[in-house]
Amino acid sequence: MQSYTIGQAARLLGVSPDTARRWADAGRVPTHRDEGGRRLVDGRDLAAFSVELAKGEGGEEDVSHTSVRNAFPGIVTAVKLGDVAAQVEIQAGPHRLVSLLTREAVEELGLEVGVEATARVKSTNVHIDRA
Repeated sequence: MQSYTIGQAARLLGVSPDTARRWADAGRVPTHRDEGGRRLVDGRDLAAFSVELAKGEGGEEDVSHTSVRNAFPGIVTAVKLGDVAAQVEIQAGPHRLVSLLTREAVEELGLEVGVEATARVKSTNVHIDRA
């Protein structure tokens, strides 16, 4: 399972590293330390927290969220596989994006809950890039 540093988690959640640290210190985001002493967040824990955070949006800071060139870096929060097609959900800060793609593409990209990915949106199409 992929783990993220506090800085990476902050970027995926759309907050400052200080805010992510405060959340970790308060126990809102579970962390563990690697061999080098860096504090890490498990990908599944970060995915669950990002969904929880988005549901309670409108909280402490009123921040304007924008996309640059329609790219939404985030974390995979759900993958539904069919025989041929798949549905992937990404939480990118306060934005939940859903993309329909082939099962083969999901498997080739290694998409699973807790993995960092970027949703790229053009008109009504959402494309997923593995980070």
